[in-house]
Amino acid sequence: MEQHIKELMNEHILEDAAKFFGIDLSDLKYIGGFQNFVYEYPKKDKLYILRITHSSHRHSNHVCGEIEWVQYLYNNGVSVSKPIASKADRYVEVLELDNSYFIITSFEKAPGKKIFYPECMNNDPLSEMCGELTGQIHKLSRTYVPSRKEFMRHDWTENSYLKDIKKYIPSNQDRVFESFKQLTSQINNLKKEDKYGLIHGDINVGNFFIDHNKMTLFDFDECQYSWYVEDIAIQIFYMVYVVLNDSIPERNKQARKFLKCFLKGYERYRNIDDESLNNLSLFLRLREFIVYIGMYRSFDLSKLIGLVLTLLRAKKDWKKECP
Repeated sequence: MEQHIKELMNEHILEDAAKFFGIDLSDLKYIGGFQNFVYEYPKKDKLYILRITHSSHRHSNHVCGEIEWVQYLYNNGVSVSKPIASKADRYVEVLELDNSYFIITSFEKAPGKKIFYPECMNNDPLSEMCGELTGQIHKLSRTYVPSRKEFMRHDWTENSYLKDIKKYIPSNQDRVFESFKQLTSQINNLKKEDKYGLIHGDINVGNFFIDHNKMTLFDFDECQYSWYVEDIAIQIFYMVYVVLNDSIPERNKQARKFLKCFLKGYERYRNIDDESLNNLSLFLRLREFIVYIGMYRSFDLSKLIGLVLTLLRAKKDWKKECP
């Protein structure tokens, strides 16, 4: 989240947002959020989530599209966090500001707890659950049609990170831009047919809870139209590649193990062809770009790089002075 958006939030806005859902300000507990302001609150012995989204991040119609998609999945038996209606019986409320607005939504909090990376490694049952849930979503994606054209979620090319690569990545990184151009061109040339539809777009250990061997998925803020295999590549990226410091052969070994168990669950709902699996590497590279752009957007890497160089020089000088 950009700093100027953080500065817009204050207690008065939070109180007005809470009123839409009949929540007392004192009951709200801030629990974080990378793109949104996310709070937890209790009501009738259950826990719920209040999410506040600025219009610079999402248009209200696109949030309506997200909520409608999640409701469709929930109504068809998928284990996702159920959207909650406001006091006015609306799933999406808008709080107007001077030149922008906040979008207010609420959900049931997923039961259970997060599973952290050391625990998810070599966890075959978890990998299979990930596959089963993803397979359900992709199966239903083929029959889902938004109720209104303006509720349709964006295509993968409109992903905010990819669109803003030139805004955040320094202009002197020619090789990065050239590699990005080649990759997106390759992906654009892939066949769509029955391989393309609405996906979650960000399945990782931060976006699901486990409760007695049941997984509940939430945070569909990044849902978009893309190849189904991208949803699979994202999970390999976060569940294997990010947490392993081992050699490339070891990473590939772990990725194959994850994928074998994942597909066991996935193919209970939807078959996947060899061509799609062969394209996994393209979407792993795409995720690398998204993370890279996100780092530049969220952190001042020029200061970080400068600090690292200073420390390296200091270490070099210290070694010279040592007997």
